Parts: sequence; C-alpha cells; structure tokens
Amino acid sequence: MAGRINDDDVRTVRNAVPIDAVVSEYLQLRPGGGGNLKGLCPFHDEKSPSFHVSPAKGLYHCFGCQEGGDTVDFVMKVEHLSFSETIERLAAQAGITLRYEEGGYTPGRQQGERTRLLEAHKVAAQYYAEQLGSAEAEIGRGFLAERGFDQAAAERFGVGYAPAGWDHLTRFLRGRGFTDKELTLSGLSQDGRRGPIDRFRGRLMWPIRDITGEVVGFGARRLREDDNGPKYLNTPETPIYRKSQVLYGIDLAKRDIGKQGRAVVVEGYTDVMACHLSGVTTAIATCGTAFGGEHVKILRRVLTDNSRSEVVFTFDGDAAGQKAALRAFEDDQKFAARTSIAVSPGGMDPCDLRLAKGDEAVRQLIEERSPLFGFAIRSFVTQHNLETAEGRSAALEQAAPVVARIKDVAIRHEYAVQLAGMLGILDERFVVDRVRQLARYAAQGGGGRGRGGQGQGRGGGAPQAGSGPAGPGRPGPAPGTGTSGGPALYMRTPALHRERELLKLALQHPKLVAPAFDAYLADEFTAAPYATVRAAIEAAGGVATADDSAAYLARVRDAAPDDGVRSLITELAVEPPRSRRDPDAIYAGEQLAGVRLAAVDRRIDDVRSTVHRLGAQGPPDQFESAQRELWTLQQYRESLRARGAAAL
Repeated sequence: MAGRINDDDVRTVRNAVPIDAVVSEYLQLRPGGGGNLKGLCPFHDEKSPSFHVSPAKGLYHCFGCQEGGDTVDFVMKVEHLSFSETIERLAAQAGITLRYEEGGYTPGRQQGERTRLLEAHKVAAQYYAEQLGSAEAEIGRGFLAERGFDQAAAERFGVGYAPAGWDHLTRFLRGRGFTDKELTLSGLSQDGRRGPIDRFRGRLMWPIRDITGEVVGFGARRLREDDNGPKYLNTPETPIYRKSQVLYGIDLAKRDIGKQGRAVVVEGYTDVMACHLSGVTTAIATCGTAFGGEHVKILRRVLTDNSRSEVVFTFDGDAAGQKAALRAFEDDQKFAARTSIAVSPGGMDPCDLRLAKGDEAVRQLIEERSPLFGFAIRSFVTQHNLETAEGRSAALEQAAPVVARIKDVAIRHEYAVQLAGMLGILDERFVVDRVRQLARYAAQGGGGRGRGGQGQGRGGGAPQAGSGPAGPGRPGPAPGTGTSGGPALYMRTPALHRERELLKLALQHPKLVAPAFDAYLADEFTAAPYATVRAAIEAAGGVATADDSAAYLARVRDAAPDDGVRSLITELAVEPPRSRRDPDAIYAGEQLAGVRLAAVDRRIDDVRSTVHRLGAQGPPDQFESAQRELWTLQQYRESLRARGAAAL
C-alpha cells in the first residue's frame, strides 16, 4: 500500500502554484479591487461575479455560496479529487517530485483513479496522433485534406488515427503499465470475448479536452463503408467524461473568449477547426449532444457573462438546424450576454463554407450574425397562416411570450412593434400592451424563473462595504455551529462592523494591528463566531508571528475548530476592508480603539449594575471595590475617546 505524501512536500506544493493561475484555468478573472480578482463562481449558478481570489494570500472565497479555501481546496472541489490526487496533480504542474513516507522518491506511486484515467488518455492521444502518419491512415489523411486540413492543422488540434485491428491500443497501454480494469473504466477499451478490445478501430480521432487542457475523451469519425457503427462515436460516460459538461475546443478558445467577450458555438469538430484556422478563435462545439444547461455554466464562467458580451450560435439552415437554434433560444435567459445566430446562405456549415469560399467567408458569417430572439420570433410567426384572423391570433400568442423575454426593455418595445408589422396587426399598441403584460407577469414569477423582467436569476455580486450574502430570507447559519453556511444576518449589523473590520485587518494586514491585537481577549468580540476566529489567530501564534502572509493564513485556517469557522476565516481574509483608502496605521488604530471602547462600555454597564445592587444591601468592601473599578473604567473610556489607539 502506498504511503502518505511527505508533509514538507505538501507545503511546498501548496506554495508553488499561484492560486490565480490555477483558478484562471476554469474561469475568466477580472480585477476586483484591493489586489483581488473576481469572476463567476464555478460552484453555483450566478450572473454577477461574487467569486473573489486573493493572489497575495493564496485564497479564494465566494460571497454568494460561501465556498472558500486555498489552491488545494479549489482543485479538490472543482475536479472532485481526493487530497492526494490533488497534491499529485499540482506537483506535476510545478515539476515537483513527491516523497512518500514509506520510502523515498516515488513519482506516481499514489495516483488516484482520476489521475490514472487522465494519464491513459494522454498516452492514447499521443499514440493516435503518431498513427495518423502510418500507411493504414492514408484514408484518414485524405478525409482531412478533402476538408481543407493539412498536417499542421491536424497537429494543432491533436487529430489522430485508431488502427483497424482489434486491440492495438489496448496492448500498447498494457505495455505502459495500465490494467485491463483501468482501460475499460476509461472507455478506451471494451469487453470482448477473450478480454478487452479497442473501442475505437479504423477511425479518425479527435481528442476531447476539458477546460484545463486534459484529454478526457475522444470523438471518432467513421471512414470506411464496411464500418457499421455510427458516423461519430464518442467516449462513453466515464468518471472523467460527461458529454453534457464538456465543450470541444474550450481549452483553445477560452482565453480569446475572455478577451473578446464573444463565444461562437458550432456543431462539430471540423467546424471548430475551420473557424479557428479562419481566425474565429473563439469557436467551440458540444460533443454529440445538444447545447444545454451545463454547457451554459462552463461558457458563462469563461465569458465573464455580462450585457457587453455575446454568444453566437451557428446552425445549418435546414429544419434540424432551425430546431437546434430554437432549442438554444430556450437557454437564452441563462445568459446575461447577448445571444445571436449566424446561418450561412445555402445552409453550409463553417467547414463547408471555408472549403467553398475561404477563410474570409467564415469570418464574415460571424460578423453578419443577427439577434437570436429575432430569429426565434420569425420562426414562430412563419408557422402560421397570417392570411386569417385565427392564424394571426395564434402567431401572436406564440411569439409575444418570446418578445416578452427580451432583457432590454427598449429593444423589447422595438420588437413588439416589429411583431405587429410581421402579423399585419394595425393596432400596434395592442401588441405592445400584450407583450408588456406578459413581461410583467413573468417578472412577478408567473412565467417561471428566468423569464421576463430585468435581472431575473442574477447573483448578489461582490460585497460592498459591510454587505454580504445574508439578507431577507437568507440569514443562513453562522460559522462555528458545525455547518458550512455563511455568516448569519446579525453578524453584519452596524454594531459588529468594528469587530469584523478588526478581524479582517488581523488576517490581511497583521502588522498594522500588532502587537495590540494579541492582547485582546475573546470576550471583546460579542459574536461567538468572531470570538472563535480570534481564538484561531491566537492558536496560530498571533499577529506578531505573521511574517509570511500565505503561511500565516494557512496556520490560522488549520487552527479553526470546524469547516464553518474555516470558511469564515477565508471570507474575512478575502473581503476588502471598508476603508476608502488602503488600510494604514490610523485606520487600524480606529478599529482597535473602537472594539476596545465597546468592550469597556459593556463592562461599565455591568459594574454599574453591581454598584447599584451592592449599594443597597451588599458588603461595604465589595461596594467600594466595585466603585473603584467603575471609576477606573470611566477614566479609561475617556482616555480612549480622547487618544484612540494611543491609550491602549
């Protein structure tokens, strides 16, 4: 049995890979203020970015769903990996050789299932690519050449060839140390009468990569007439491949999608190749399935979904293509981005268009796109006989809800007027009012979530000063109660602002509050979760020991008693301070003095109550002692008010 990874190596890996470099492989990050970055959370559906990354601290936190942690936590959650698998994956990226406690350096000794399956696919992709140059693969090279793809294009996209024999790949991977169980689990092999055989035989192969560039599956194109299988055969559902969660070409397109604020959705592998080679480098495709909700989530995170971005769908002009376009329109409300459609004359797909008319024609196809909702409206209207009153009425009832779903109110009005013209209804006010009625009904919840009114389904965004996920109907349990929910509503009341700010400074700028903060007692924090955070800081050595920011925060998080407190620590370490300027000694002093002053006021109230009680019937010595304490506290309070932090 493999041993555990050496603790020193784990710490080295944690510090070696910058968190922003890792997170940016999965979503588009933008400046978020205070040295932070922000983007759309990969762990819950949102339209306004509430996911913050702090490169300096090596932490992330989502103020919408309360997920947070360091680089290892992020990779474990987003990739569903074990701790050891995550460390091995990050170590491989950083070029770090891991040691295992049962004996020296043992690269790859403790690889988990996912890691092994990814490695098998990586080796298979290299094998297929090499086979494309073989004599047997001439038919595959001819297929590519007929569609305008040369050797350089094949290499750019990793296109390969699967030999026609029964078990060429299977035997090759066995020789590389993979077991039969791993080969069948990966989908690269399947059970035969005498053992595993290759799943893909005699086909042209496209490696399908996830957003990080890892090969997770293959798309295989039939080449020979005696092949009785489907035209395209994809990897089956496996632990690393879910066709509803993969977009072909996303690894190549993600950076340009983020830069240009535009994604182009095409239908096939060759269409993606044609678009990229023509200069449309934001093209992606689904893998043998309709564009759906999981694809929307992936694309929105890369796109940094907002009203200035755009998603362009390209479909064949035939009936099937129109049906696919209308299906895509159903997902329109899941985007804040504008959605458009590009249908080429004659119904040619981008690959055929490039072959027939060249690269410029492909670029022009995308530039001449039209709004998707306009296409949907026209498609519904043309299904009815507009020569009759009944036909016009039916067309209105089918098309008006489509117009009502347009996000922009001004554009919605324009299309309502256009709809009246399409239908030949002279009273355009009647159509406009009908659309407005449907939009209002949808906004009030009658039309289902996401339909109609502006801002439906949007996330809460990044917190402003003192704001957060809690609100009416969303109090949530407080950290420190054994749950993973966010801070309860009462923790964000103005009465607790000072305590929250002081803890943020103690985590983010410990030198500004040292050494005074370490002398503060737990009872100076009135919210129990805040007092627990303060105790975790003390257990980690206090602010006076905070030399390296990332290491210090790691110690504090490790000292947390449960995941709820750990989540709160991460949140406080990432949330920007309320200061309008960069926090300095003056601002820190204000928070230190404010928290201490509130604690002194509470103690004065308690002692006054004691004095009042003892004055009536208590022992004289206790009464005098309480009076002296009250006088001392009152003098200290006046000093704090007059001198601030200098009186601490």
